[in-house]
Amino acid sequence: MTVVGLDVHKRVVEAVVLRAEDGRILHRERFACTREELVRFATKRLGPNARVALEATTNTWSIVELLRPYTGELVVSNPMRTRAIAEAKVKTDKVDALVLAQLLRADFLPRVWQPDGMTQARRRLTARRASLVSDRTRVKNRIHAVLHQRLMQPPVSDLFGTKGMRWLQMLELDAAGRLAIDSELRLLRQIEIEMTAVDEALAEDGYDDPRVRLLMTLPGVDVAVAQTLLATLGDIQRFKDPDAAASYMGLVPSTRQSAEHCYHGPITKQGKGQARWMLVQAAQHLSAHPGPLGVFFRRLAKKKNRNVAVVATARKLVTIAWHMLKNNEPYRYAIPRSTETKLSRMRVKATGERLRPGLPKGQPRPKAYGSGVRIRTVPALDTIYEREGLPPIAPLSDGELRMLRQQKVLKHVAQTSRPQRLPRRAAAPEPPDVPGAVSPRCPGPPRCRRASARGTAAGQVHADPFSRPEVDVNRCPELDMFIGSRTAPAGTASPDGLAARGTDRDDPR
Repeated sequence: MTVVGLDVHKRVVEAVVLRAEDGRILHRERFACTREELVRFATKRLGPNARVALEATTNTWSIVELLRPYTGELVVSNPMRTRAIAEAKVKTDKVDALVLAQLLRADFLPRVWQPDGMTQARRRLTARRASLVSDRTRVKNRIHAVLHQRLMQPPVSDLFGTKGMRWLQMLELDAAGRLAIDSELRLLRQIEIEMTAVDEALAEDGYDDPRVRLLMTLPGVDVAVAQTLLATLGDIQRFKDPDAAASYMGLVPSTRQSAEHCYHGPITKQGKGQARWMLVQAAQHLSAHPGPLGVFFRRLAKKKNRNVAVVATARKLVTIAWHMLKNNEPYRYAIPRSTETKLSRMRVKATGERLRPGLPKGQPRPKAYGSGVRIRTVPALDTIYEREGLPPIAPLSDGELRMLRQQKVLKHVAQTSRPQRLPRRAAAPEPPDVPGAVSPRCPGPPRCRRASARGTAAGQVHADPFSRPEVDVNRCPELDMFIGSRTAPAGTASPDGLAARGTDRDDPR
């Protein structure tokens, strides 16, 4: 039995071979970090009784796949936790390889999870997209710098929108400024082309993976965020609870404890910063969400501040994602319209399939359908999930209903359970027929009422055709019917994934 330590670098590898029984050094070697040299070393020095240790670095997983057929056990260590190497007084390549072999021989080497081939490919693709996003940001900042140096302010809020790009192309500048702007715009167009190709690849891969579509039901999470989160977490079974997943993402508070003193500081920021940053960006959009996540965000922002609420909501997203993947259950408090848009956009990118909206061909219109002009019908959340091939929503438990009443979100939950007919966009107001009368197309609140010029009696009012009746949370037959249809039968156990439905009572800070 032999133990091998490999100190891997970009161009060279330092190797040491120990006898497992007494730790005696049998062989030392330094060779080039190429496929040919690695195969030569493995053929000559490794075997079924050899154990190999190396640290995680850029080219680690390629070396692991290359050496796996030649050895009995291959261990990848976490360099952040290999304190014996990091704090050594004498630190050389020979010492590092020897310490790795000795720690593996004593079974003291901290190991990292080894992802499969699909997870590695997903990590490379999401890392490529993150790199392109950084390049795009740098190009835009350089364009802003050119304008700032010349004391120019763009007349539009979005400089890189349609009007802003037209203004940049027609802007009169000196020769150096014009050359810089044109060069940066060419780079920006090329980066956008590359990002489109990467997004299409992410959509095609995500459409074939039901876990990606499951995570996309979370508010603020699109295909890029879902793919990044899934690439970072990998196999969800390796986390015993959602707190372990949040700790792996670096979204838990740091702790310093000694004797009677205990200090809780900012988050640890361990793990991949790319996934943590994308979750924080997703949490930024939840301040106005009508569901339990929005209530949690607003309550914490009022109690603490917005930054604390954003980070805590990002951890809440990880907690909910763990329950969703564990129980194979979609998020039940999503907004139907935005969820349908996200899932259909990914379906069109991946397959090109577009679903025909409106009533099926040959089905007569009901009396309440109207003309259907400029009206968008949004299906119920259950219908959207069934159409996209997602699992159904589990029944509500008694504790969950109690939580929904306390947070006053039963109205939102009831609206997600029935189809809605919404105007596609607000039309321009028309002049009233009678002085003092309100236009029938005036943009107003849902309970907007107008005086009709054709009314026979003075003061007669008619409800706006797009208004929706207010729902009384305490007494509403429709809401009672919804609760009765969603409530778990008597005597059944409550689902384990309460956090997947917003019922996690622990503060995720």
